[in-house]
Amino acid sequence: MPASPVELVEVGPRDGLQNEARTLPVGTRVELITRLLALGVRRLEAVSFVRPDRVPQMAGAEEVMAQVPRRDDVTYIGLVLNRRGAERAALTACTEVNVVVPVTDAFAERNQGASTAALVEQAAGAVGVAREAGMSVTVTLAVAFGCPFTGAVPLERVREVTDRVLDLGLDELAFADTVGVGTPDQVAALAGLVRGDARVPALRWHFHNTRNTGYANAWAAATQRRDAGQRLALDASLGGFGGCPFAPAATGNIATEDLAYLLRHGGVAASGPERLDLAAADASARWLAEQVGTPVTAQLGRAGDAPDPVERAVRA
Repeated sequence: MPASPVELVEVGPRDGLQNEARTLPVGTRVELITRLLALGVRRLEAVSFVRPDRVPQMAGAEEVMAQVPRRDDVTYIGLVLNRRGAERAALTACTEVNVVVPVTDAFAERNQGASTAALVEQAAGAVGVAREAGMSVTVTLAVAFGCPFTGAVPLERVREVTDRVLDLGLDELAFADTVGVGTPDQVAALAGLVRGDARVPALRWHFHNTRNTGYANAWAAATQRRDAGQRLALDASLGGFGGCPFAPAATGNIATEDLAYLLRHGGVAASGPERLDLAAADASARWLAEQVGTPVTAQLGRAGDAPDPVERAVRA
């Protein structure tokens, strides 16, 4: 049975904005989401239910969700850190929560004020709330590729935390290269941790391009061997905006338009959007750059698209 297409998950409205110095008003954030839907995005992280004093760029999550277009074909994800965040998300148009658990205690303490073990317990509470509300659940393991405070993360440590969170019962597990230190061999090693594990119906990856390895890592993830039935998703942000406010020097995400180009020209079937309108994407990325006051980092807006090869064997 052929593998399902790689799903592109747009994180621009959340991760794309949370590290910017300029906080956008609710109406502008809703316009960004509306523009993304017009580009063909169908699954996106729209908001983050966190403390506004810690991440002011994400304040007003409920107001944003009250104004977004309601569509049956669109999945809105709310990022949460604990039970309280999940309770807030459950009262909005979000149909999915993404619960973040850092794999190192050093990052967990700085990012969320508790140890990794404590955050796994908090994640259990968030999962319970989400299930009761009929919401899908992803758990993202932050700094799975490396920690800005402790350096390299042993694979065994990731294995240990992965096993704990999978026992919570998830719809999707995500590995995040929060600070952009990862390389393709790490992608293969992490994928190997969960290959054949029935507790992982879907595997998702979150890459930053801090050291120009983000796209190589995305390619490694997209072309890895998958078990039949295991879905695969890749996060990306329009224009390449983004970063973690609690990770020093964490620059932007891989760009949605550049990733879509890589997969299409590499013969990898992708969904959401299946074929991005480059001109429209570039226009929206430039619009967003004006709003946040920082430049677009995506390359396709500068270089332009290229003709598809005459013949291409689809990989997935």
